[in-house]
Parts: sequence; structure tokens; C-alpha cells
Amino acid sequence: MSDPKIEGLELKPGFKGMASDTASDQTMFKGVHWGKAMMWIFLLSDTFVFSCFLISYMKGRASTPVEWPNPSEVFALNAFGVPVPLLLIAIMTFVLITSSGTMALAVKYGYERNRKMCGWLVLATALGGLTFVGMQAFEWSKLIHEGVRPWENPFGAPQFGSYFFMITGFHGTHVSIGVIFLFIYAYKVFAGHYDNGKKGWFTTMKGDYVEIEILGLYWHFVDLVWVFIFAFFYLW
Repeated sequence: MSDPKIEGLELKPGFKGMASDTASDQTMFKGVHWGKAMMWIFLLSDTFVFSCFLISYMKGRASTPVEWPNPSEVFALNAFGVPVPLLLIAIMTFVLITSSGTMALAVKYGYERNRKMCGWLVLATALGGLTFVGMQAFEWSKLIHEGVRPWENPFGAPQFGSYFFMITGFHGTHVSIGVIFLFIYAYKVFAGHYDNGKKGWFTTMKGDYVEIEILGLYWHFVDLVWVFIFAFFYLW
């Protein structure tokens, strides 16, 4: 049997061949949009960073002799004079997960070249992300007002504050960056840049609706990371 080929390119056998095919952009990544490939590589590296943060959090929490604060009490929000555990966090999670759905629909309508629907859904996603950031700012201000600092914590273990501000702050920065790009892309969609193939602001390459999908990859990743933060930080 002859060696397998991809569009006239010979695939080398064995592990050496796999390394060769991966290293060259002519086989494994042939036909893949360069923007998608770069976004996946970035998300992979970002996964390692968030994983290190969460592993460090688990290690710190498991090793401290001081009692860890109860998330249901620390993150409770008063509703009509009654403290409701994790009320704000639940709303934040709902808003962010919902924005992931609107982003997926924006990608769908983008590839269908439905400019109006795509633009409104990207804008809705941006507003959802902005709402999340606003609620997170309120959460931060509430805890700071109650005395939580990166170096001290009135609710228990002092390292609680440093982990909280580091992990949620790093994630909030990702969301904020995504919101900025969502507003920019909403403008580009409504302005018809992708229908006309207009070149980008910092590149000579023509724009296309694939950019919406690339931004969608980033946004879905941010939402997925929040699910892990929610489970490890607020439910544990």
C-alpha cells in the first residue's frame, strides 16, 4: 500500500514523520485559517495560566491551618432584608453563560451573511459582558468595604483575599478585553466591513466574518473558565 497523501503532499511514517508534519504548516494545519490557529494556540497557553492559578488556590486552601471563609456567607447579598447566599454570583454566571449563547448565534448569522442579526447579537454579547464586569466591580467594592484585602481577611484565612483578587481580577481583565473587541466588531459588522471586504485598521488583510468566529472562540473560553472559577471558588 502506498503512503497516504494530502493534496499531493507525502505524509512521512512514524513519530519523526508526525513531528515533521506538525512543524510544517503544509499538512496538519493546511487549510486552517491562520487566525483560528493562532487563537487556539493562545487559548492553550492561557489554559495553563488559569490552571496554575486554580491549582495554587486548591493547594493554599488545603494547607492553611486557619478556617477558610464560608462562600455562602461572604458572597451573600441582601434581598428585601434577607441575606441570600451567592445571589449576585448566580446572576453574574447566568449573564455570562447567556452571552455565550448570543455569541454562538452571532457566528451562525455571520456565516449566513445576515449582517443585521449578526451585529445585534454581537452587541448583545458585549452588553452582557459589560454587565458582568459591572457586577464584578460591585462585588469587589463590597468586599473591600467589608475589610477584605490581598494581605488580610476579616472572615478567616488571610490568603483568601489574595486568591480572590488575583483569580477573579485576571478573569475580569479577560472579560473586559473581550468586551472592548465585541464593541469594535459590532461596529465593523453594522458598517458592512465584512460584506465589503474592507481592510482592518492595523493590517492590510481584508476582513471576513471568520473574525466573528475567532472572537467567539475567545469569548467561549472566557465563559468556560468562569464555570471552573465558580465551582472552585464559590461552591467549594
